[in-house]
Amino acid sequence: MITVEQALTYVLDLVSPLDTEVIPLANAGGRILAQSVSATRDQPPFSSSAMDGYAVQSDDLTAGAVLNVIGTSAAGARFDGMVSAGNAVRIFTGAPVPEGADRILIQEDCQRIGDAITVGGDLDKSTYIRPAGGDFKVGDEMTAPQSLGSSEVSLLAAMNIPYVTVYRKPVIALIATGDELVTVGDTPNIDQIISSNNYGLKVMIEAAGGIARILPIARDTREELECVLAMCSDVDMIVTLGGASVGDYDLVHSVAGEMGMETAFYKVAMRPGKPLMAGRLRGVPMIGLPGNPVSALVCGTVFLIPAIKAMLGLPKSAMPTQNATLSIDIGLNGPRAHYIRAVTQMENGVMTVRPFARQDSSLLSVLSQANALMVRQPNEPAQSSGSSVQIISL
Repeated sequence: MITVEQALTYVLDLVSPLDTEVIPLANAGGRILAQSVSATRDQPPFSSSAMDGYAVQSDDLTAGAVLNVIGTSAAGARFDGMVSAGNAVRIFTGAPVPEGADRILIQEDCQRIGDAITVGGDLDKSTYIRPAGGDFKVGDEMTAPQSLGSSEVSLLAAMNIPYVTVYRKPVIALIATGDELVTVGDTPNIDQIISSNNYGLKVMIEAAGGIARILPIARDTREELECVLAMCSDVDMIVTLGGASVGDYDLVHSVAGEMGMETAFYKVAMRPGKPLMAGRLRGVPMIGLPGNPVSALVCGTVFLIPAIKAMLGLPKSAMPTQNATLSIDIGLNGPRAHYIRAVTQMENGVMTVRPFARQDSSLLSVLSQANALMVRQPNEPAQSSGSSVQIISL
């Protein structure tokens, strides 16, 4: 068996960034920018007011001074004249600052009667003017690759970028295997269970930026598995669920091999998830996940999400970890890396983590309550409450 780190290296070596497509900015949320873009205008395009008040000359601001109001500057409707000594222009937040003014006297610091204002005392030092280009200037770049969330899309819109070049979403085939499985909504017999892994992985894949395609369940015959695998000629990755262990009915590895799979590895020193494999089937990256529900979803987190991110053009890397403080004592770990279902919470400003007592790889109810995986290294010594441990947030 190889280590988790070695297995992840093999998986990431199987994938590379996909081709790109140009899409409207309105559809770019959650996508990965593939080509850097430059602003086509300054923001703001003019010096603008940061507050409601009056555009004035600083030299006029002495307590009790009376200034004449000669016009109004509003957002989208500037005042075209000049502010000279002794005069003021009513101005609103975001409006262009008139020529000649170098200060916004906020409305709380003066009193208006008719077309005149009286300057108050104890004024602060701020000018309340946003300079032209203070946010960004023509030619400033958003560099690729970049995940496009709400703030990035807003920035691109302000840059007046109507279309962006993004990486295509990877299409990933999901193939559940086994005579014991039936599709959700069907009626199982007394020896069957509902196929759940493929639905959970579909959500995981699409949250990571891919497109999941659930294929028919492959029964435990070579002919049926070959038939379902043959449906995968137009996908970017194949993910099988179950059938990769050593039982008489675990056929995925052997059938895929007969169909030309080039195996990168088979079995990983981790729990849950030992019966994991990866390789290429007729040029398409293929990952064989375990059949146990928790094992499949844990392995999906550790291996599949990083692979999807790499296909989307992001740097190849493991899932990010962070430190948390253990809230109970735990014993010596075994010879395999252990990804323990756990709950984290903030206590007095410190993130603590508590593993669930039950860690059986079939317990989806436990995984559904977990918000983190606590990572233990092979043969890690016993840890006491208060120790710092590594977690992966779910």
